[in-house]
Amino acid sequence: MVDLSRKNNNNYAIKYGCKNAPSPVTLRYVTLVIGLSGMRLKYNHDQRREYLVLTDHVGMKWMEMFQGDKDFYSAAYWDLLTGLWRAAQPMRKTDALNLMRGIKSAHTAGKYLETALASGIVVERDNPKDARSKLVELSADMRHKLDGFFDTAVSRLRATSRRVDVLGPSPEEP
Repeated sequence: MVDLSRKNNNNYAIKYGCKNAPSPVTLRYVTLVIGLSGMRLKYNHDQRREYLVLTDHVGMKWMEMFQGDKDFYSAAYWDLLTGLWRAAQPMRKTDALNLMRGIKSAHTAGKYLETALASGIVVERDNPKDARSKLVELSADMRHKLDGFFDTAVSRLRATSRRVDVLGPSPEEP
């Protein structure tokens, strides 16, 4: 269940109370779409619908990386894995926990990270600079899968952009 509550800056906070939250990609844009609801619309219905087709496709490709394991169809894993991918180098385990922006509790974030470690998509090693901490990074296989996932997503994004242009006038500014 998604609970939308108003914030002072006229955007909406997303709070979800289930393990399998909505599509990771969709979550990234829910605040944007809802926050802009008072503005004059720039695109027609068919153009906006193409965005949904794009997010559905990206969500499906995300699931394919995990052979349909729905546990990884979560904003927490999206944040964790894309954050580790962006970093492109090992990071302290405590920093990796902070990548999961929608998770308030370090204990809960730790459970997500432990599941990723147990499944082998994230690997852990000693920190040579600090014996008290551990470093985590994507496994080589997961990094390779994410590289392919992003190539597919960018290709789909470009194709969607072309279809949006065909479906109606597009504003000059993004």
